[in-house]
Amino acid sequence: MADTVADFIWQRLQAWGVRRVYGYPGDGIGGLVSALARLEGAVDFIQARHEEMAGLMACAHAKFTGEVGICIGTSGPGAIHLLNGLYDAKLDHQPVLALVGQQARSAIGSHYQQDLDLQSLFKDVAGAYVETASTPAQVRHLIDRAYRIAKSERRVTCIILPSDLQLASMEQPAHEHGMTHSGTGIELSPVVPDAAALARAAEVLNAGERVAILVGAGALQATDEVVAVAERLGAGIAKALLGKAAVPDDLPFCTGSIGLLGTKASWDLMQDCDTLLMVGSSFPYVEFLPEEGKARGVQIDRNAGMLGLRYPMEVNLLGDSAATLAALLPLLNEKQDRSWRETIEAGVAASQEEIRGMALAPAEPINPQRVAWELSQRLPDGCIVTADSGTTTVWYARNLHFRRGMMGSVSGTLATMGCAVPYAIAAKFAHPDRPVIALVGDGAMQMNGLTELITISKYWERWIDPRLVVMVLNNHDLAYVTWEERVQTGDPKWEPSQALPDVPYAEFARSIGLGGIRVEDPEQVGAAWETALAADRPFVLDMVTDPNVPPLPPHITLKQARHFMGALAKGDPESGSVIVNTARGLVGSILPSKE
Repeated sequence: MADTVADFIWQRLQAWGVRRVYGYPGDGIGGLVSALARLEGAVDFIQARHEEMAGLMACAHAKFTGEVGICIGTSGPGAIHLLNGLYDAKLDHQPVLALVGQQARSAIGSHYQQDLDLQSLFKDVAGAYVETASTPAQVRHLIDRAYRIAKSERRVTCIILPSDLQLASMEQPAHEHGMTHSGTGIELSPVVPDAAALARAAEVLNAGERVAILVGAGALQATDEVVAVAERLGAGIAKALLGKAAVPDDLPFCTGSIGLLGTKASWDLMQDCDTLLMVGSSFPYVEFLPEEGKARGVQIDRNAGMLGLRYPMEVNLLGDSAATLAALLPLLNEKQDRSWRETIEAGVAASQEEIRGMALAPAEPINPQRVAWELSQRLPDGCIVTADSGTTTVWYARNLHFRRGMMGSVSGTLATMGCAVPYAIAAKFAHPDRPVIALVGDGAMQMNGLTELITISKYWERWIDPRLVVMVLNNHDLAYVTWEERVQTGDPKWEPSQALPDVPYAEFARSIGLGGIRVEDPEQVGAAWETALAADRPFVLDMVTDPNVPPLPPHITLKQARHFMGALAKGDPESGSVIVNTARGLVGSILPSKE
């Protein structure tokens, strides 16, 4: 039997299969940290530089392994710091369990130092299950239930552990009234709709002449099934941001990303289809979906709360994506008329040429689209790519072509800045034999990426494949917000809020034992990627890019155009460069082979 409650907690989590935890120490979790030390590495403690980073790493662990991510934070400020990472997991439907320290039980409610109402603090983010331990005999079922709920429902759970309880002698629940005897383990079986529901879905899909498929994160494990259904129906496949790795981009009928970050091929697919099949996606922007009433719809999702949420579907199938598509496939008729498919493939080819042209358009000094486009030609087999929130997300979504076997993710629904580097660190721990690439804007890099380079420096020699490339788009601007202000509100760039200092990112990396180079010549971008991807240690690429290259959406509304022109008319400090680069981008999209 374990000596203390803290010892028991880690042994119980080991029984659930936990082998890694992300966190930062503090006296509120002193018992948990001491117990980890006594385990002598059986559960690997990864020290982030900040609890928020630990929460983001736990979320990324869940994304890249499918298992429950574990993070710990101390009482008071440590608990508060965890919240952003946990909200990232909640909004992207990832299973994460947080262990949070609390003041001694005798001090709770006494306005003691770091005495917060943690039950209320975590009620929203961990609403699936948040409980405070009060006795040793209670801890067993708290761990079991929190882990089981997180894993089965893909939600965030939280256990609050008073510091004195962590050090108390462990007691198993007695065999008497008022006690709970829980156990470990859960066998999750794919849910498949019944035959009648599948038949109704097949009727809708078979009747369609122009079928469009939209896939999200829920289709990441259903690649073969999605492709088979698309082939049978002669359909095109568009991808929501979190579903980027669900379908390879080298398929001629894969239109790529959808939405503000998407391609014209995806826009055309949705505007011209008469039937929509949505698989494992909660894509929120209805203006990029068919207009209501113009397309019949079928949706597949394992979360009933997401069904029928974005488009009024005729048939809503509650089930696992892969298993449901496999059951649906025999009921689908082979589409004989392939004219719709031919139209889709022509649109994909045109979009890819447009993207190339926009990437190769000149800028001052480097076009950020070119940075991503050059990487796309050099992506290693089996690589994992993370991208931060901002313009890097646009170039990740639009310019990178994923092949089968690659993985990638972003902060999808929360869209928090500062996720890419902690995501990449967690990816390396989850898959130490795979190359990992983080695409980071300079705003996010200054927010927390620089400090997490220290974490990379601390641990990288443990990884089988040392390659972790952090690419910084160094444009001295919070560029995405600057463009949002221009287009959404019609306001010009305001230097006090938007301008960023120039930081020697590569030099900092070299100072802590990593590799790094600064790139200012567009003709050196490809060679720089090759250097970084061949390095014998983690590497920082400081790409000096033009902030005034517009992240043009696939469809520009009259309202957006009016706001944009209004911002320039009000005296935007970068108006000359903005106009030139916008024109270059439009010319590049129309005449992609010309400069």
